Parts: sequence; structure tokens; C-alpha cells
Amino acid sequence: MYAERTLADLRIAVLGTGANGAGIGADLVDAGLDVTYIDQWPENVMAIRERGIIVEQASGTRTVRVRALHLCDVATLTVPFDVVLVLVKAYDTRWACELIKPHVTPDGVVAGVQNGMTGDVIVDVMGTHRAVAAVIDITAAMYTPGVVERHSDFERSWFAVGAQHHDARHHVPTVAQILRHAGIVEEVDDITSPKWMKLILNAGELAPSAIVDLSIVDAAMTAGVREVMIEAGNEAMRLGILDGVTVRPIFGMHGDEASHPDTFMMTILDELCENYVLSHSRSTILQDWMKARHAEVDEINGLVVEGLARHGQRAPVNEAVVEFSRDIEAGRRTRGLHNLQPLLDRIAELA
Repeated sequence: MYAERTLADLRIAVLGTGANGAGIGADLVDAGLDVTYIDQWPENVMAIRERGIIVEQASGTRTVRVRALHLCDVATLTVPFDVVLVLVKAYDTRWACELIKPHVTPDGVVAGVQNGMTGDVIVDVMGTHRAVAAVIDITAAMYTPGVVERHSDFERSWFAVGAQHHDARHHVPTVAQILRHAGIVEEVDDITSPKWMKLILNAGELAPSAIVDLSIVDAAMTAGVREVMIEAGNEAMRLGILDGVTVRPIFGMHGDEASHPDTFMMTILDELCENYVLSHSRSTILQDWMKARHAEVDEINGLVVEGLARHGQRAPVNEAVVEFSRDIEAGRRTRGLHNLQPLLDRIAELA
């Protein structure tokens, strides 16, 4: 990509500096890279400008000084970025890419380091030669502006990086090298399959645990909730297979159970709970609801429902999860364990 330039020569933007974006960005700054934060939460931008980004993790607390811009400041930029890491919510991907597109060098790249199947959207906006997709598995939280709670250390932070189109393959090593300052990185030829494997996990872990207002670990250990989580993932697996993805282990998993469609979801959920999250780690969807924010349920569980419908099949667990999630966001329900039996009843009705 940049044959005669080092990473330190590249201008890097992190677009979306919530828990994951701000934490990754702090790692890059500590590695000596030229990083600019861009975020849509005014209080977060103000806090970072005033005192830097504070990262709290098991090894200690650190404060990293970094340039932080609000979305409205993007229009004032005069020097373009070589690399943009996009960490906004999946539903914000298109407008975020349109926003940053005029500020990316002609031979630069935009990498979607997100949940959800956002790769094609980035290609659509940026072109086949300037778009890269990534799978991210980092556990973090941000409840206070400018303060990241990093629950997974370097060895338990994992990425896969690949190009949606062969025109952008030359960008993959550069993006991978950047992200290696934040965790373990795998470069892949088929980025769609690991993206799907992560979506399968997300379909099972994120919204179901949020609906009952439990941490991911507590939800996975609660009878009834665990079964919902596994079956929501299994429905997503059915769609992935119908769409031709390859079932494969991700973030350090190994063995036949990690690559078999019947056991993948149960295996990855247990691996996640044992090694990648803390006992109190809440899902990103639960964190959004705690902040009264719209979550990515439609882009994850809703995608499963719509995808299986294209194949003439139903996804009763994901359908019920989407219904309950929309009710919670609309104020028609409150999150909590009292939702479990009604959720199970609704799944039975749909099935």
C-alpha cells in the first residue's frame, strides 16, 4: 500500500470513539501513530479534549492525550487521512462513510471494524479499491464520557481483516499491522465467513442478554435464557449456510466443535464466557439501552429474520427477540428477567 512509508507516517482517523473505538485508538497513540478521534457524542469529545481518554483495565489505568473532533469539525479538515477505522454502529455506516469520503486520500482505505455485515456498504460508498472489512472481538464499556472500561486485555482482543473485493487486498496488511497494536490479528482471504461467524455469536449473545437485563455470563448460565441464546445463534447459522459461508473457528477457537454448524454456537458462547468477557460484562445492546440509545438489533437479529424469509424459512427465536427489543426501545416493555417467560411463550407461538 505505502511501500516507502512506515505506519508512523500515516494519518489515521478513528471514526466512532465509543468503548471499542476509543480503546483501540488509545493503543495506537501509545504505539506512536498519528491518530485523530472523530465522534458524534459531544460530551465524549469535550471530555477527551479536556483530560484525554482514560482507559481502565486490569493492568492499571492510563490516560492518553489525543486529538478529538466532533462530526461538525470534519468539514474544517484540510489534510486527508490515509486510513480510517470505522467503529460507528452498523446502522450509521453509510452516512459515516459519506461524511469521511472527501477526507480520505485517493489511495487510502476505510476499514469497517464493526459488528454486522457492513462491508458491502463501505464498498458501495468508497469503491472496491478503498474498502476493507474486519471482525472485532473486544469486550469494553463506556458509561462515562472519555472513560473506557477495557475488559479484555491484548491477548484476548482479536481481529480478522480482509477485503470485500480483490481491488483492496493490498490494503489488508496495512490495516492488520495497525490493529496489531490493539490485539491479535488474522489476515483472511474470505472475510465474509468470519464476519458471519461473529454475527452468529452476536445474534445469540447481545439482544437476548439485554432483554433480560443480565451480563453476558449470567445470561449464558441462566436456564431458559441460555437456550434462547443458543437457538438464536443456530438460526443465524442456518442462514449463513444457506448463503454459502464457510463454518470456521474464530478468535482462537479450535477443534471439531468449533467448526461444526450444530455445535458452533454453544462452543463459541462458552469460549466467550470463559476467556473473553468478565462476569459483569454487559452486551453492547444493553449498554445502548442503558443510555436510552437505539441498538443494532435490526442489523443483527433482524438480518437473520429477513435472510431466512428470503429462503422461505422462519426464524422464530430471532423474530421474538426483535419484537421484544423494539418494545423495549419504544417504552412498551422494560428490560428484566420478567421478560423470559413471555419471550419463551412468544417463540413457541411463532414456531
